[in-house]
Amino acid sequence: MSDNSITSRLIDVVLDEATIGRANADVEHERAVAIFDLIEENAFRPVGHDASITNGEYRLNLGLLEQRLVFSISDRESQLVATHILSLTPFRKIVKEYYQICESYYEAIRSATPSQIEAIDMARRGLHNEGSETLKDRLNGKIEIDFDTARRLFTLICVLHWRG
Repeated sequence: MSDNSITSRLIDVVLDEATIGRANADVEHERAVAIFDLIEENAFRPVGHDASITNGEYRLNLGLLEQRLVFSISDRESQLVATHILSLTPFRKIVKEYYQICESYYEAIRSATPSQIEAIDMARRGLHNEGSETLKDRLNGKIEIDFDTARRLFTLICVLHWRG
């Protein structure tokens, strides 16, 4: 299925407080923004599920289980549709590098030239794209998403790692 043909979408994203837990106010704010952006615009469909049953609307509960990300997908009425578990190991290096480059970017904003800031920002976007592609690849055969949805989900994964 091509990215343009995914007509199903997420209508709700919830973080499992029992496994992810709450964080400080700054981190909670960033998580809320990432979730808002994801819900606002996304293309999301569990592979093999008849989207007509749910009107193409899904709820996603994200949790953690032994350093793995748990995607619990349900329909509008919260009936479980599918559960997928992804190892976070392939994301560790990308997320770490992403945060390092973000720190460099925020430092550069204070004192660097516009061309230096642009170069750092291009590297930051490149890492974000790499993480998004990794996520899309890891979900292949499980959940169909377009690249923009992968970017928004990767942002959420990054925020889950951020401690503030």
